[in-house]
Amino acid sequence: MRLDELKEFIEVIDTPLDVNLEIPHLAYIEAKKKNPKILMFTNPIEGDKKFDIPVVMNIFANDEVVKRIFGKELDLIAGEIESLIKMKPPKTLSDKLKMFGKLFALKNTIPKTTKNAECQYYVKQGEAVNLFDLPILKTWGLDGGKFITMGQVYTKSIDGEIRNVGMYRLQIYDKNRLGLHWQIHKDSAHLFWEYKKANKKMPVSIAIGGDPLYTWCATAPMPPGVFELMLYGFIRGENPKLVKCITNDLEVPFDSDIVIEGWCDVNEMEIEGMFGDHTGYYTLKKPFPVLNVSCITTKKDPVYYATVVGKPPLEDKYMGYATERIFLPLLKTTSPDLIDYAMPENGVFHNLILAKISPRYPGHSMQIMHSLWGVGQMSFVKHAIFVGDDAPPLRDYENLTRYILNNFDKSKVLISKGIVDELDHSSIEELVGGKLGVDITNGKWTMENGKFVDKNLNILSDEELLKEMKSLDESILDVRQYFTDTLNPICVIKFEKTKSAKEIFQKLKVLKNHLRIVVFINTDEIDNLYMLVWRVTNNIDALRDVWIDEIVGIDGSNKNSLDGFDREWPPDVDVDEKVIKKLFDLGLIKDITKEELIKYQILEK
Repeated sequence: MRLDELKEFIEVIDTPLDVNLEIPHLAYIEAKKKNPKILMFTNPIEGDKKFDIPVVMNIFANDEVVKRIFGKELDLIAGEIESLIKMKPPKTLSDKLKMFGKLFALKNTIPKTTKNAECQYYVKQGEAVNLFDLPILKTWGLDGGKFITMGQVYTKSIDGEIRNVGMYRLQIYDKNRLGLHWQIHKDSAHLFWEYKKANKKMPVSIAIGGDPLYTWCATAPMPPGVFELMLYGFIRGENPKLVKCITNDLEVPFDSDIVIEGWCDVNEMEIEGMFGDHTGYYTLKKPFPVLNVSCITTKKDPVYYATVVGKPPLEDKYMGYATERIFLPLLKTTSPDLIDYAMPENGVFHNLILAKISPRYPGHSMQIMHSLWGVGQMSFVKHAIFVGDDAPPLRDYENLTRYILNNFDKSKVLISKGIVDELDHSSIEELVGGKLGVDITNGKWTMENGKFVDKNLNILSDEELLKEMKSLDESILDVRQYFTDTLNPICVIKFEKTKSAKEIFQKLKVLKNHLRIVVFINTDEIDNLYMLVWRVTNNIDALRDVWIDEIVGIDGSNKNSLDGFDREWPPDVDVDEKVIKKLFDLGLIKDITKEELIKYQILEK
């Protein structure tokens, strides 16, 4: 697919905007609109410097754009994968012909090498290499520098048998060196350690642009050892066309806009970060491998793809939804009774999964929990809620929440321990933390006059409840109750962080006739349920922050020494107010309400 095939979804911004903060801030706001567009910035600048390469952001802008990029409905692709998984030996000639058709289609998954190197129209090597010639962005004020954010990072095993592409952020250190932020659990990191053990330099190439589907494939959670571009061939129905790089022996898509080639000295590490990440928090400084750039090639008229990550919703919402739909059949191979799943974007995907199952025996949901926690990138999921096949659709969040709260049983909460994403900031120890599984299947509550009833629950008004709570602890600042028409209403408590939330929780148990689930925060999301989910799922480690007692307590506050937390807590990813004002003054922020800008924490109340 060529970019001009998406021109009806592209808004062209001719106003000169700086690659430092201004361009990414406008893309950040665009992604939060009800109908976001692809943005093409034709005049990127940096102070007095002008770039001749346009910047394209929000390439996966909305559901319709994603459908156009994939060329078909996502569920149709999933169905094709499922039919291959369930393929049985043919019994009739018709069955044989159908099977032959399916197997013949797999020939398209094999990448082919071509000499049609559109991406090598211009070639710069040696002293001519200069990363600062590219309109690489600095997205957030506390970022450690400029980062490539939509690079397809191509690597291979030391014996050449395994090829891999992943999407990792890449920090620019100087004109020919950049940081490779491949986290410890990622395939490229595994390949790196092969070269490290052998003490050999590792070839790395980074492709930017070209068919947008390449970029999505770089994020796809394929099984280890399976080249992600095979999925490109399966979806497109045509073989991926690759060209050999000029200064290393890797291959990249022939129609990439920009290719950065180089070698990674396995003994060279450099501090990378901070970086405002997709969790909505900064990831902290840490050493990562370095790529020494040997060559930069481009198309005749290249564009530079970039994405912005931070607090949801953002472009990764649509990329993640595509992954969710297409990989459902593969998840079902390890969990056959899984009906469907959803990863809400305000749970930043790995922090919250909702799953619908058809339970057949006691403990079945826990069996599936453990199964999912052991499968590839699903193993990073921190919090999983399992509902029965009688539950509302998983993306009908309002009714699904009521279903969950009316069927919640605190005896069916599983708290375990396992690996967590390297970006997780709340875990008790780096890379290892709590796992929370909640079984909402087979609820036993009965109804009276069409309503669920708990005769031991006496709901007070927010004002009355706040008064009662403040009499117990003055550090409580405010209270909001949600879903009070259910058996397990949620009470959100904002408190001043002069003590641990657990200390306050112990005092509140005397109000057990008025409370069922209490959530503690020390930030400003008490009236903002969307961002409350984001904050709390980010901030809790179930081993430390979930308490099952006479009532249920959840500590969603930012942690410090009061909580026994001795790691560094990262800052929120927040916009630069001066940049936002300039964008308003230029008339570039439009088609979004003030209420939405407040909701997504771009403007204060």
